[in-house]
Amino acid sequence: MFSLKTLSHRMPSVASLVLVGAIGIGVSACSKEKAEVKEVIRPVKVVEIAKTGDTRKLDYSGSVKARTEMNLGFRVAGKITERLVDIGDRVTPGDVLARVDATDYQLAVKTADANLASAERGVETADLANRRAEQLFDKSVAPKSQVEQASLSHDQAISQRDAALSALDQAKNQVSYTELKAGQNGIVTAINADIGQVVGAGAAVVTVAVDGEKEVQIAVPENDIAEFKPGKTVKASFWADDRLVLDGKVREVSGSADQQSRTFAVRVSLPNDPRILLGMTATIEADVSNGNSYVSIPLSALAQKDGKQMVWTVDRDTTTVHGRDIKVADFTGDGVHVIEGLDSGDLVVSAGTQFMHENLKVKVPNQQSALADTDQTVR
Repeated sequence: MFSLKTLSHRMPSVASLVLVGAIGIGVSACSKEKAEVKEVIRPVKVVEIAKTGDTRKLDYSGSVKARTEMNLGFRVAGKITERLVDIGDRVTPGDVLARVDATDYQLAVKTADANLASAERGVETADLANRRAEQLFDKSVAPKSQVEQASLSHDQAISQRDAALSALDQAKNQVSYTELKAGQNGIVTAINADIGQVVGAGAAVVTVAVDGEKEVQIAVPENDIAEFKPGKTVKASFWADDRLVLDGKVREVSGSADQQSRTFAVRVSLPNDPRILLGMTATIEADVSNGNSYVSIPLSALAQKDGKQMVWTVDRDTTTVHGRDIKVADFTGDGVHVIEGLDSGDLVVSAGTQFMHENLKVKVPNQQSALADTDQTVR
């Protein structure tokens, strides 16, 4: 038989039962509160993919140059003693730009002059001997051979005089070459040597941009050089004046790429306009066929999943995000060129991609904000 005391230890009290029931009700209430927590809707920034047109724009920057630039140098070697122009000076034909030391060339003139005088005396002597031989032959005193020899000596003396005369003219030309003169109207754009420097014949000393047609030189990468053909019409705009937009034409395309930059030099002729100054920064814009139909998205919109490049797109009806694989063409300073995976009108999450997951409910900005972020295709 069990005692009453033993039964009291085994049977729960009424107070215990009430406490357990209260705890159960509390746990049930907490579960209901957790179940009733509202789903968090994350606001996102999006860009809308614009319709890709049939053409795209290529634009490259360059500087305005003269079509003809002359690197002028002395035709003789020497030490520069004078430089009479500075960068920016205007020059006209015949203006002296610089001089080299002419002392040695002036001495050469004196030597050539003396040689000419000696040669002229030789001609006079040979002429006298020739006439004397003819007189003696007429009197049957001298043989015919002596007359012939005198005639040959006279002809030789004349040839030596002519050579001495040519040497004198050459020496005088050398003296004149010690002055570097402008050949056409233009502006000095560079000074390559200065007073005291010894230069060789033909070394560039002064660069002159010839007045006349101006053009812009740009560097075009190899993937776009096929779009620039001589005669193609392009637009030229200038950083100094946004209102100044001119039609230009491609005049010349380099036949080979630069060894370092791997770009091709393209020269674009500009119409004559007094507002265009040498050295101005210009942008050349060309419309080309959109053979590569790609769109641009911000770099911040690009994400990766399982080693693949992708973006998060927003479903307009359910306002939920979904991952989409894309194919990237290249990266630019403006963003990422996407060649596959996106269509016109798609909404792409452009910020906060690290917080996205499949079917996440998001709050999309109004249509006006989305259009404001739209990228209207790229060059």
